[in-house]
Amino acid sequence: MELDSKTIIITGGSRGMGQRLALRLGGEGANVVVNYRRDAEAAEQTVARIEEAGGRALAVQADISETEAVEALVETAADRFGKIDVIVANAAASAFKPLAQIHSHHVAKTMGITVQGFLDLARAGAQHMPPGGRIVAVSGWDSFRVLPGHGLLGAAKAAMETIVKYFAIELGSRGITAVGVCPGPIDTDSFRYYAGEAWEDYERHWLAQTPSGAYPTPEEVAEVMAFLCSPRSAAINGQTIVVDGGLSLATMPMSFGQG
Repeated sequence: MELDSKTIIITGGSRGMGQRLALRLGGEGANVVVNYRRDAEAAEQTVARIEEAGGRALAVQADISETEAVEALVETAADRFGKIDVIVANAAASAFKPLAQIHSHHVAKTMGITVQGFLDLARAGAQHMPPGGRIVAVSGWDSFRVLPGHGLLGAAKAAMETIVKYFAIELGSRGITAVGVCPGPIDTDSFRYYAGEAWEDYERHWLAQTPSGAYPTPEEVAEVMAFLCSPRSAAINGQTIVVDGGLSLATMPMSFGQG
């Protein structure tokens, strides 16, 4: 298998899309380092599922907003598996408030994980990457579409996408590439939590605007993310791939142009 013995760090890998990706990559033979911040039980369960499927995995606690914790995470992974081939920056946290209600501590938390944490991961991880290494940033639809309460996180994700472009250039001479993946709205616990009681209205609206009538499932998004972690995607560099079924193309009712 093409990911056999590749060591992959996934931040926020104990739940949601991070967990799905961890399970997918573990099934492909990768050494998966499952980072978590608080929920040790969920992380260990993820590791157990990977190992039950014949893969290798390690759970490592680290708050990605803290530079020393990130460095320790990277060193632990490198010590255990000898090298690091892929880093997936998936962890995120924010205050979902209108920008007029955002204060300095909200900015520090959000940017500390999504921007500073991403920079720290790439800086520390690249020291252990052989040629062919890969940095994958998990962005979000709020980086270019306005979602209520997502102004701060959207700004952080947009910064992340810009950093991907710079890493592609600055690390290219070392044979390291960088890409981003930007999932659209998907049916996950976190998105349902964000939407709350309005979930069904959100879903009905999004489905009506998606060209195929069905936006991607979490499993389909995980497949794209897994591809971007694999050597097969090496020609994609400095780009952020939007995975939303074409939803972001829709600016007119679906009946437009179908006459």
